[in-house]
Amino acid sequence: MANFLLEYLRQPRRVGAVAPSGRALAEKMMEPIDFDRARLVVEYGPGTGSFTEELCRRKRPDTVLVLIEQNRQFYDAVRQRFRGQPGVIFVRGSAERADCILSRLGLGKADYVVSGLPFASLPKRVSLRVFAATNAILSPSGRFITFQYTLVKERFFRRYFDLPQKLFVPKNLPPAFVFVCAKLGESSAESE
Repeated sequence: MANFLLEYLRQPRRVGAVAPSGRALAEKMMEPIDFDRARLVVEYGPGTGSFTEELCRRKRPDTVLVLIEQNRQFYDAVRQRFRGQPGVIFVRGSAERADCILSRLGLGKADYVVSGLPFASLPKRVSLRVFAATNAILSPSGRFITFQYTLVKERFFRRYFDLPQKLFVPKNLPPAFVFVCAKLGESSAESE
């Protein structure tokens, strides 16, 4: 917790919160994931590992989990914490290059992308590059699952993704909204 606050104070636009995500938010972020069918899951900005812990606990041993963390302190901490977990790959890099990262690793399309990135505070150009990379790596039926503390960016998200599901998490500090996004046109095609 102290390290998280320190990193927030150093880089508030990149960290985006003064404390790690709570358990209720982590559980809500897992709700849309079909762990029985997930072969490849990517996590952007695992930070201290709130979502990573749930992903490791619930995923099948043969599911590949790629953790992409840019912050050196968080990368070192999450690597130390989850070293030895089956199928977990640690990458120190930017989610803006997720497509290049998966290609370099020889991996296919992701079934799920789980994100802890603070889109409300990221520069627009960074968000756009992350969105482009996410659309490039998602399978046609894949889902991009992220959270926001406000709905201010909802219209922005809707320009780049279908938003078939939005979940509210009142038991997080602060309360949060989980956006379950699909590639444009894919969520309606899937329901036909």
